[in-house]
Amino acid sequence: ARTAYEERIPFVAVMNSAGADINEGVAALHGWGRVAAQLTRCSGVVPTFAILDGPAVSGPALLLGLMDFVVVTSDAYAFVNGPVMVRQFTGIDITKDELGSPASLERHTGLPVAIVADREAGAVYVEELLAYLPDHADDAPPRWPIVDPPDRPCPEAGELIPESSTGSYDVRQVADAIVDDGSLFEVRSRWAGNVVTAFATIAGRPIGIIANQPMNLAGTLDIPASQKAARFVAFCDAFNLPLLTLVDTPGFYPGKDLEWRGMIRHGAQLVYAY
Repeated sequence: ARTAYEERIPFVAVMNSAGADINEGVAALHGWGRVAAQLTRCSGVVPTFAILDGPAVSGPALLLGLMDFVVVTSDAYAFVNGPVMVRQFTGIDITKDELGSPASLERHTGLPVAIVADREAGAVYVEELLAYLPDHADDAPPRWPIVDPPDRPCPEAGELIPESSTGSYDVRQVADAIVDDGSLFEVRSRWAGNVVTAFATIAGRPIGIIANQPMNLAGTLDIPASQKAARFVAFCDAFNLPLLTLVDTPGFYPGKDLEWRGMIRHGAQLVYAY
């Protein structure tokens, strides 16, 4: 991570750790803290990636949370506290897979951008992501060859939207019609599906796309969607990616639970990012 920061190049880590040896005491905590400090230093300066192909428990799990993008293999798992601690403190019996399997992480936590078969597939996924990103924050994203006329009309984008305000449609098809052919690359598709975050290109120039998804919760914004969108906006801002925002939403999802969990704060986080 230190080299990536100093040389201004993207950082990719392959992680597989059950955590520090408790017998190492302060030395282990110091080592973990130094890694966390370097990753934090990289934030917003160079893109950071992790490929998790095994366990990430306790401190290593938190390191994943510092990364811009985490790719998880199908046999990996991650949590801060494992099933034993959960059972001792809450009395709830839960398996390792229920607590931190790739499917659970993808659906409930928003940690992975994708689940892949193995480490090699993870490397391929990271390479695909890197094609949209600059090496560092002071550089422009790479230009793609223009294979789709930038001045072409795209009437299908409007035709996909139903006349009725209560009608539903897949906003990904609208975005796909607008951007360069074949360039749409969605990330975190299984988490907070009421908002879509994706990379694409227009006239060969990489951009970020944020869109309300009418197919999910009628496109309303809740806390996970606000978190997902805010972090994506902040990332695109840091790395010089223009934003295309497709708006079709009744507003914020109403509910006592959402309000008590801090909808004001998380909604404001999205506003702040923009």
